[in-house]
Amino acid sequence: MKDLYLGAAYYPELWESSEQEKDIARMKELGINAVRIGEFAWECMEPKEGEFDLSWLKDIVKKLYENGISTILCTPSATPPRWMLMKYPETRMVTSELIRADVSSRCHTCKTSPVMREKNRIIVTKLAEAFSGDPAVIGWQIDNEIYPYNEGCFCENCKAAFRAWLKEKFGTIDALNRAWGMKRWSLSYRSFEEVEPPYPKQWRHPSLRKAWRDFQYAQVKSYVDEQADILHKFGCKNVGTDMMVHNSMSYNKLNEKLDVVQYNHYESAAGLADTAFGFDFVRCVKDKPFWVTETQVGWNGSEYAEGGYRPAGACYVNTMLPFARGAEVNLYWLFRTHPNGHELAHGALFSPAGREYRVTQEVRAAAVDLRKCSNFLESTCIRSSIALHYSSTALNSFESAPLVKGFEYRRELIARYYRAFRHYNVDVIDTQHALDGYQVVLSPFLSCIDENGLKERIKAWVEAGGTWIVGPMSDIMDTNVRRYTDAPFSFLEEFAGVYTKYQKPVPNDVFRAQWENDGECHVSMWYDAFECREGTKSLAHYTSSEFAPLSVVTERKVGKGRVIMVGSVLSYGDILRLVDERPIAEASENVVLTERSGEENGIIAVETGNREGFLRLDGTYIDLLTGKTCSGNVRLAPYQVLVLRK
Repeated sequence: MKDLYLGAAYYPELWESSEQEKDIARMKELGINAVRIGEFAWECMEPKEGEFDLSWLKDIVKKLYENGISTILCTPSATPPRWMLMKYPETRMVTSELIRADVSSRCHTCKTSPVMREKNRIIVTKLAEAFSGDPAVIGWQIDNEIYPYNEGCFCENCKAAFRAWLKEKFGTIDALNRAWGMKRWSLSYRSFEEVEPPYPKQWRHPSLRKAWRDFQYAQVKSYVDEQADILHKFGCKNVGTDMMVHNSMSYNKLNEKLDVVQYNHYESAAGLADTAFGFDFVRCVKDKPFWVTETQVGWNGSEYAEGGYRPAGACYVNTMLPFARGAEVNLYWLFRTHPNGHELAHGALFSPAGREYRVTQEVRAAAVDLRKCSNFLESTCIRSSIALHYSSTALNSFESAPLVKGFEYRRELIARYYRAFRHYNVDVIDTQHALDGYQVVLSPFLSCIDENGLKERIKAWVEAGGTWIVGPMSDIMDTNVRRYTDAPFSFLEEFAGVYTKYQKPVPNDVFRAQWENDGECHVSMWYDAFECREGTKSLAHYTSSEFAPLSVVTERKVGKGRVIMVGSVLSYGDILRLVDERPIAEASENVVLTERSGEENGIIAVETGNREGFLRLDGTYIDLLTGKTCSGNVRLAPYQVLVLRK
């Protein structure tokens, strides 16, 4: 699929045929060429058990296609009809308070229930039979934002499945007790039958918490895989499932059987630049273009609006930035605000009365500009020599045991590392991802390195010439949230050639450090103090009396490459000093740069802070959006986007 698609979620089941006709006309005028439909419409597809009606769905898909609008079709398993949930109560999840979910919301199904699984298989088969091979359908979305809501389902089926999952993982209860350290506080289990889920209102064991999350994610993966297998059996293409911004449920694992990575995000206007982090991550899950399946138009909302004010121009940038970073689909939620129900205060492209909002004009402008640069975007790609690790295991481990008070892995990874690379192409990768082609890999906060063969692969990659910048808070626990006992790390001391004299996980304003050759080295949050072994040199050392003159940054050559061990969180300037790679261009910090290469070459510059910015070009470029020639110093207006072809 090479075309670029701009669109929104649409719910034709809520509107009379005459209103659908008006909405299709609005879509055409706005420049929308794709909509996603069907995700919450099971009741209309199967109004009574075993009685199916897809005629209305076929009709709207046909009408859309006749007007130049393609469809992404959704499976409706997020909202089974009331008749099903009442007749088969086991299909409804049980909360951590051991209360069966009532029939009043969405995403409230038990992913373990055999009845729920069977009903899913039936409806998905009906959809696949009806729409497989239909040129109007360019892709499929399984379920909706499919996560273990409210800590997952605590029904008896799920408890039994959890115990079976633990038995398969550990083999014996003694092995589980050893891995989790259950002798402490006399917590050892005598059998797997004694294992209960971690009920939220109690002080929960970190290993149990993480295991419960891992189990719930495994159930979700099985739930999705089952539907994907059916769709693929009938030849359906571009199958995915729309996932939220965090990587707690591993994107790599959940997308193993899927064709396209689908991504939902709802950051505020102040976080526009940070949205690129998610794009740089999901682009790498399958190393191919991704789909933004949901993002906000103007504001979020349920029974009331929220999400903060979005200044004029922010929606335009939110439309263009994902395409700059490798998307081929960008869909807003939603096309037309619902006239009733749970989300009647949510922003949209059109009001319940069918009238435009201000942001609608920005989407119209973006649709025009995308057509101007579509050939350039479709014929180029993003190549990165720098990778930043973002680990599902680390996220879940630190969620269970953050070690530093208030530490949130994803937030800190973005704020303290990713933002340093706004003028670089960078891939954000999980530990499964191949390392070939990278010059530099950064692994801060990578709690467990001994997974997915990373330990062996990164050793070989360094020996072949790579630069590995690792730490702080890396290689400090295994996948069971257990700290190491032979050393503070599983292997980093030996590989980096250091001895860790002290560790201090207490943020403070006291500690200072100095580069060995010149200038202050800024340290914060976490403090490892190293003694260098033979063959390792100190790049920076502490000057504070408590740790001086121990090292905070060290370097050891390994084969053709080197490993740089970092014992604290550094400033952006200090991080880039270690990376030692040239930026795409010089630009102000409020401008995000993306370099694109392929049949043509160029730079996309996006101002994200709603203020003037600048860019200094080395060479002459044509801005494909305005047709102007650009060289030297270039000023960017607030929320301006430049698509510069060299």
